[in-house]
Amino acid sequence: MQVHEDSEHRATTHPVRAVGLHPAQEAMVQCHGSQCGFCTPGFVMSLFGMYQNHVCHGAPITRELAQEELSGNLCRCTGYRPILDAAQQMAALPAMAVNEALLLQELELMAHTHPSPEADSSYISPTTLPALLAARAAHPGAQVVAGCTDVGLWVTKLHQQYAQVLDVTRVAELRAVQLDAHHIRIGAAVTLTDAFAALTAQWPQLHRFASRFAGLPVRNAGTLGGNVANGSPIGDSMPLLVALRAQVVLASMRGERTLALEELYTGYRQNVMAADELLVRIVVPRPSAQEQLRAYKISKRFDDDISAVCLVLNLDIVNGTVQRASIGAGGVAATPARALQTEAALAGQPWTEATVQRAAAVLQAEFSPISDMRASGAYRRQVLGSLLQRYWLESQGQPSTSLDTLALEVAV
Repeated sequence: MQVHEDSEHRATTHPVRAVGLHPAQEAMVQCHGSQCGFCTPGFVMSLFGMYQNHVCHGAPITRELAQEELSGNLCRCTGYRPILDAAQQMAALPAMAVNEALLLQELELMAHTHPSPEADSSYISPTTLPALLAARAAHPGAQVVAGCTDVGLWVTKLHQQYAQVLDVTRVAELRAVQLDAHHIRIGAAVTLTDAFAALTAQWPQLHRFASRFAGLPVRNAGTLGGNVANGSPIGDSMPLLVALRAQVVLASMRGERTLALEELYTGYRQNVMAADELLVRIVVPRPSAQEQLRAYKISKRFDDDISAVCLVLNLDIVNGTVQRASIGAGGVAATPARALQTEAALAGQPWTEATVQRAAAVLQAEFSPISDMRASGAYRRQVLGSLLQRYWLESQGQPSTSLDTLALEVAV
């Protein structure tokens, strides 16, 4: 459906009207970007977001930008070349605008609609941190939600039901990112998009790793605190935060406590949080001049896929000696893990190929990963050693080889 500003009816409660195909839709037609049609609505909505965020502001859509912002959409039939063509074709079509101010007014009216008593008793959404902690104490069995990118699937796919839901996203302190001279403090309800932006501002090399976390709409809705509290062993943010030596702050009406992120987990999707506690923020030390940070994600599909192995290495190397090592690993244990034995094998050692080979053997022996549909345990152990070897080669100036080095050509 095509929408644009209706200049003759600006005062009505209908800020948009259909007049034909939107440039996102028209470009898909002209570039033959659809076959079976199952994926097309999702692609069109993502293209619409790109149109609003870039074309409407006079910014070009490059091939690389299109690939990154469409990475959360998958096509099995047409392939991506004509869809990427469509992304770039939108700007050449007649412009179409949405009256965003009036549309936001409509959404505000919907948000102010009074909920029913049933919904009011089952959906709890405090607006201050003290009220949130009081609600958690009063309702320890309530399901905590933020972006609902996981819990939503538990409802729709696993058919789980929750008598009460505690939403943390209206508390301003939990949606703030604060920087001081030594730390980055990320509220638990900060979106993944904003959290990764804060981290990549300090470590620019993390941009591609962050962009491979799910897709753009999921990163815009999901939260860093939700990913950490969920504690999935294949969640990509935790190995990164472990390597960055992050701490988590847990809070209740009894006060706050701080612990290293890897100490949060006690087993598969289990943690040390008491029934009345909530994760309220993640604290990450700012980078030092000696840090050499690399993050690796190994998966069957490059974009929008779950890791078979995630390994993040953060070494302080001074005058050819490893002064300190922090290594986070995912997909190799029941919880996100820190490779303590490998860190000990590296610390204080000369940064040489012999040291790396010894440490790689320790890393492969440190974990006993399972075999599943993504990879065998033997493959995962082999990959762990290979990634440490890759880190060594890159530290010696060997150029990295990945899909990022491939040009996205336009068909002629």
